[in-house]
Amino acid sequence: MKALWIAALLAAPLAHAHITVAPATAPAGAHQTLVFKVGHGCAGSATTGITVQLPEGVTAKPMPKPGWTITLAPREINWRGGPLPDAYYDEFTLQARLPEAPGRLVFKVGQQCEKGRVDWADVAPESKTPAPVLEVLPAAMPMHHH
Repeated sequence: MKALWIAALLAAPLAHAHITVAPATAPAGAHQTLVFKVGHGCAGSATTGITVQLPEGVTAKPMPKPGWTITLAPREINWRGGPLPDAYYDEFTLQARLPEAPGRLVFKVGQQCEKGRVDWADVAPESKTPAPVLEVLPAAMPMHHH
């Protein structure tokens, strides 16, 4: 049990060492605000760009950020600017229309930095560069009043 506790403590800093999406779950067919949290730069270098690839069936529009420009491609949203120093975190927000079918949506994110880049695109959760994942849940059934 002690080894498990120590392993959990050692892994804790790694849990926040990647780009995440919030919320972690949303109902099918919803218009949902998604927030991509960038917790650090690339090996100490400031972030200068974030590219979010939209999964099939998702449409979205980004929220502007002061100091950043946005370009849209058919299946991706690009924020360029900053720079966001490694010592700080920031959030990149979009309004998404989710598909009607429940399932896992993988948002591959590219992080460009002054020196280097990181692609948060792996689907294996134990990866060092996991992609942010949103679980789309079945839509709630409408309430019937008798």
